[in-house]
Amino acid sequence: MTERHVRETARRRYGPPVENTPVRPAARPEPVAERPAPDVPVSDRSAPDKPVSDRKVSDRISVAVYAEDLILHTGVVQQLRQRPEIELLSGGEADGARTSLVVVDALDDPTVQLLRRLRRDTRTRVGLIVGSFGARDLQPMIECGVAAVLRRSEADQDRLVHLVTAMAKGESVLPGDLLGKLLEHVNSLQRMVLDPRGLSLSTLTTREAEMLRLVAEGLDTAEIAQKTSYSERTVKNVLREVTIRLQLRNRAHAVGYAMRYGLI
Repeated sequence: MTERHVRETARRRYGPPVENTPVRPAARPEPVAERPAPDVPVSDRSAPDKPVSDRKVSDRISVAVYAEDLILHTGVVQQLRQRPEIELLSGGEADGARTSLVVVDALDDPTVQLLRRLRRDTRTRVGLIVGSFGARDLQPMIECGVAAVLRRSEADQDRLVHLVTAMAKGESVLPGDLLGKLLEHVNSLQRMVLDPRGLSLSTLTTREAEMLRLVAEGLDTAEIAQKTSYSERTVKNVLREVTIRLQLRNRAHAVGYAMRYGLI
């Protein structure tokens, strides 16, 4: 078969050939500058990005999470990271957090040391997420200034956010059974330790509160001395000590202070 015959057969079967028009190379795309990687701690780089929100940054509550192992830390962080009202701080920024969460199995000695260290930082309020917590742990909790307690078995996302939000508002959160035990503990402390010494849990002793109450009723120094069986000099010294210790101006100011805070 001749070359001409082959061309005729191809023309009838496939149509006329396409002219060999030179093909212009595609334009090379403009290089795009790479965005710098966010400054995220190594432990958090595998986590998903925070959800986008219109909430102002100033409205968000800064939280630092302290945990005795990576699993506990990751569990709490991943739940809080999804909420736009929460700003998680780590590394050197953690010291400036409004709230701090300590996540542990039990209130042991290392945990108590951490809580005491956090208490010295007056900028943060501390919440405890704990596996087991009993009546024996109430005293260390009070001494360490813990503002809220949540059992780990109940620490879902909503409860964690509620606890953080309450602490940021200056409130405290305790499970119902622990609240009852705390009141029993306080009553026992007052009855067995403070009452025999004439002291109270308030900033006033029993004698000071009694004298301020008499001042509020309009009694003068001589009448208070007669009513309480103390000398007038003792009455003056007691009332002066109260005003100096509480940095108040005079007796009237001391009475107003005591009534405002429920001390008398």
